[in-house]
Amino acid sequence: MFYDEAKIYIKGGDGGNGCIAFRREKYVPFGGPWGGDGGRGGSIILHADEGLNTLVDFRYQQHYKADRGMHGQGKNKHGKSGEDLIVRLPVGTVVKDALSGEILADLTAHGQEVVVAKGGKGGRGNAHFATSTQQAPRTAEKGELSEEKKLILQLKLLADAGLVGFPNAGKSTLISRVSAARPQIADYPFTTLNPHLGVVRVETGYSFVLADIPGLIAGAHQGVGLGHRFLRHIERTRLIIYVLDVSGMEGRDPREDLRILREELALYDPALTSRPQIIAANKIDLPDAAQNLTGLKETLGNQYEIFPVSALTGEGLKALTYRVADILASLPRK
Repeated sequence: MFYDEAKIYIKGGDGGNGCIAFRREKYVPFGGPWGGDGGRGGSIILHADEGLNTLVDFRYQQHYKADRGMHGQGKNKHGKSGEDLIVRLPVGTVVKDALSGEILADLTAHGQEVVVAKGGKGGRGNAHFATSTQQAPRTAEKGELSEEKKLILQLKLLADAGLVGFPNAGKSTLISRVSAARPQIADYPFTTLNPHLGVVRVETGYSFVLADIPGLIAGAHQGVGLGHRFLRHIERTRLIIYVLDVSGMEGRDPREDLRILREELALYDPALTSRPQIIAANKIDLPDAAQNLTGLKETLGNQYEIFPVSALTGEGLKALTYRVADILASLPRK
């Protein structure tokens, strides 16, 4: 199962308390204060790891707490600092404060780290409070409390291009033909309930990452059909590929489908409509596809590059992938 959202509780380690102690040695009759400082508490550090691709681990463990600092001791011994707790997350994870909604981190590179809950400072021992008038202070500080938060983790796939279309448009079959991705494929709506990534290699030695976004429907920007879960995975793509069913087998009009898809993207995030976009006119191997393809080209041919393909037979896929590679090569990485 692909988990792309989780809620967790984190708490750094509290600081250790300072110690109240005095020198008691045979030849030091008026020994002064000798209490050590408490240790610093450990912090919670988030670490982006390209070896992870889902948030499934956070389904089983939602609470994370770093070690607290040790208390100070006599003979001016300082307490040991608590160990930092490193929590590994997939690259592409957005970290939000669950209460305020503030974005605390956006982990987009392997090895990127961010401290989200600092450990408390250790308290000072009584050796710090000696003065000329108070040479035997019985005062020490308690350790500071650490930060604690509730976090929302949201994974957004990092892909160069994304396949967007209605359920049963053939997105999963297409990505399975051009990459090693193996999504579930069947002849009923919403077969794909989880995004899939595939690496597409072209003969020139260039490769790109393609995302199969589960089927969108009208109202997706409002969460209909799990739309919010699916739409956020398209945010990071540099190129949008609309996969339209031109066969007419299910009574769909590819031009109306495109209008709805564009509208849903615009209502979710207006910036998405300004991204480079092309059309993969799928299922051209079926009987009525040629007529529908002609109508699509007459209406939209001057606005979009249209590539007739058959994900089932492989027809037209080579031309599509080469063109996608060419477009991506000219687009800056976000």
